[in-house]
Amino acid sequence: MTDLQAGLVQVGLVLAALALAYRPFGDYLARVYSTERHWAVERGLYRLFRVNPDSQQRWPTYAGAVLGFSLVAILALYLLQRLQPLLPLDFGRGAVEPGTAFNTAVSFVTNTNWQSYSGEQVLGHSVQLAGLTVQNFLSAAVGLSVAIALVRGFVRTGTDRLGNFWVDLTRGTVRVLLPVAFLFAIVLVALGVVQSLAAGVAVRGPDGALHTIPLAPAASQEAIKELGTNGGGIFNANSAHPFENPNAWSNAVEIFLLLLVPVSLTRAFGTLVGDRKQGYLLLSVMGAIWAGMLSLAWWAETHPNGPAALLAGAGMEGKEARFGLGTSALFATSTTGTSTGAVNSWHDSFSGLGGLVPLLNMLFGEVAPGGVGAGLYGILVLAIIAMFLAGLMVGRTPEYLGKKLGRREVTCAAIAMLAMPTVVLLGTGVALLLPGELASALTNHGPHGLSEVLYAYASAGNNNGSAFGGLTVTSDWFQSSLGAAMLLGRFLPILAVLCLAGSLAAQRKVPATAGTLPTTGPLFGSVLAGTIVGVAGLTFVPALALGPIAEALA
Repeated sequence: MTDLQAGLVQVGLVLAALALAYRPFGDYLARVYSTERHWAVERGLYRLFRVNPDSQQRWPTYAGAVLGFSLVAILALYLLQRLQPLLPLDFGRGAVEPGTAFNTAVSFVTNTNWQSYSGEQVLGHSVQLAGLTVQNFLSAAVGLSVAIALVRGFVRTGTDRLGNFWVDLTRGTVRVLLPVAFLFAIVLVALGVVQSLAAGVAVRGPDGALHTIPLAPAASQEAIKELGTNGGGIFNANSAHPFENPNAWSNAVEIFLLLLVPVSLTRAFGTLVGDRKQGYLLLSVMGAIWAGMLSLAWWAETHPNGPAALLAGAGMEGKEARFGLGTSALFATSTTGTSTGAVNSWHDSFSGLGGLVPLLNMLFGEVAPGGVGAGLYGILVLAIIAMFLAGLMVGRTPEYLGKKLGRREVTCAAIAMLAMPTVVLLGTGVALLLPGELASALTNHGPHGLSEVLYAYASAGNNNGSAFGGLTVTSDWFQSSLGAAMLLGRFLPILAVLCLAGSLAAQRKVPATAGTLPTTGPLFGSVLAGTIVGVAGLTFVPALALGPIAEALA
């Protein structure tokens, strides 16, 4: 089978699996967050933590619960790393250095999962299981909760209540993430992914010397790493490691998992607002951008512009030979179109134009189809901006799903939209003004070096977690500045989205009139897609022109 055929088969398998799961899983998500019935295990958790599951919260209370819970999670994960020598299964790996522990704690709680260390050398199994894997579930459940709160803002009328964060968090974890991750962990074990509590296995190499191959409980973390669009690999090579991703079947399963929840949430959205065409519209825009980025990356990697790659006929450097160019492009497009950050190839080794694709996916705001929850509320924010712009063009007060978009709503949406570009550009700009930091951290110069720095802050500010490579970020400056970018990139949009949800829920629905722009047709879909691409283009073109675009034209 040729590389092209293998890539097309993988794309076909992933799309077919998503099509089969879309309706039942999307409707299940809608039922999870709309039913008033509590499971027995959930009631036990509510009693344990003294939560009244039937109470409703205003948006400031909901936001306070999100921030408070996340702060406690950061502190707990930081302490686990610092106290690692006191934990079982630490294998003598010692306490994690403070800067790295802070960065890692923030990273996993914000659903970024950026890692500046080799997991198999720094962390024992207790921290991996009780710390990182737990946060893979909880950070994804937080994103789901915020997205559902915004949907309730569109659905509810004349109220200041958005639901209960603790109930939403519990249901997302217990009813959605745990059962699906458990099932697919078994699937991954069957496909050859390692699941072991041993530190490693001793083997004798061709040189006659004994070597230790690290082992880990990889399958259980791999399932939720992809399902929760987390991305943190238990091994440094991430999903290019044969213990995490041993073959083409496991590769297809992992890509399916990282797309499953974000894609299905569009169906849940349509079901909850009572108009499934609204969900189909969002899905079509997401799908069009994803397909365009995949085509561009695939074409760029099969038409390289470097002399060595031209002689070889393709850009295979940095690609996993088991998967080839097409599947590498598929994984790269999907992992940065969501907020996953897992990789099965080295993005730093992509061509100038090919490397532009994963960077652009993040700079679009990761809405094609986006992270768990974050993709849905991200594209809804952009839909509000698109409707506001359309209203200005026709001279009417903009409306979306029966809710008027006034100054308060547009201000909240604008803050949510502009938080990420502000964090990315400020972080990159300040880093470039510190030659002392770059001298020891950056291995490439010129346009590619700029791309590496820009990619790092785009990955942190968008809570993606993938790395371009070539940039060593172990200094105190990079650990703290990237940690700050993760925090601001996660929680500033969340606060703005919850404020927006509260404002929408307080309104009464207004009936559609002859002057109301339909939001289920190709016209609005084009406006929304143009807004997504236009906002990113106007914001980032100068930086991109000096980095990946200049490299592609060289």
